[in-house]
Amino acid sequence: MRTLLAFSLLLLAWRPTLAAEPVPLIDAHIHYSHDAWDLLPPVDAVAALRAAGLKRAFVSSSSDEGTQKLYALAPDLIVPVLRPYRARGETSSWLRDDTVPTMLEALMQRNRYAGIGEFHVFSANADLPVMRAVVRLAAKHHVFLHLHGDAEAVERVFAQDPDARVLWAHSGFDQPEAIGALLAKYDHLWADLAFRSEHGADGTVPSVWRGLFDRFPDRFMIGTDTYTPERWYYVGPHATWTRAWLADLPPELARRIAYENAETLAAWGLGE
Repeated sequence: MRTLLAFSLLLLAWRPTLAAEPVPLIDAHIHYSHDAWDLLPPVDAVAALRAAGLKRAFVSSSSDEGTQKLYALAPDLIVPVLRPYRARGETSSWLRDDTVPTMLEALMQRNRYAGIGEFHVFSANADLPVMRAVVRLAAKHHVFLHLHGDAEAVERVFAQDPDARVLWAHSGFDQPEAIGALLAKYDHLWADLAFRSEHGADGTVPSVWRGLFDRFPDRFMIGTDTYTPERWYYVGPHATWTRAWLADLPPELARRIAYENAETLAAWGLGE
């Protein structure tokens, strides 16, 4: 119990140190899943996001109850995204669970969401019946898809629905050249930078990434990825590091990546 209390207090005590008025950020990749609820109560999770100076956060959880807990406390902060997982550990099995589309439809009738995801799908599995149903649901409800997968999966989703909006989690963990090729091919593809560091490891942006950001200024978003409870400790430090490398970019470009691109996609999905 003492350890859990200390952990929560550490989160609440953290404050950005780089500037009195830190650059606003929208974190496009936050999870608040069932294994985090006891370790970090909802009020403390919201406090951690606010302490990091986040303008908003895209939150998806296993199960969706976690997202709803945070949204109920902070609707101004939380952008709810619907994950097709009832619990952690369903990253592969969900694609063969025929009850998933029905579950998603019921939740989407009940609650407000900007997107469906983050979900894991690779290669030809993007054409499985459950995934096809998810693509149809996104079109029906006018929400984006937060897809963790390879370039082939992204291409297969756009083959099913050329008008889909896709946020590519982790930019596919792909190389800048490959990311750029896919962004050039699909106007409605965005990429988050969650759980990556090579674009600004030492506080500077390498030329290959700078060129990619310059070429697609309206397509990238930042993200932490709190896929385990322990990752919540990193929300604040990640925001500080993000502001450091964003400062190496022209102000207008930095603002777009920091929050404007995510703001645009959230507004589209929420009908704002």
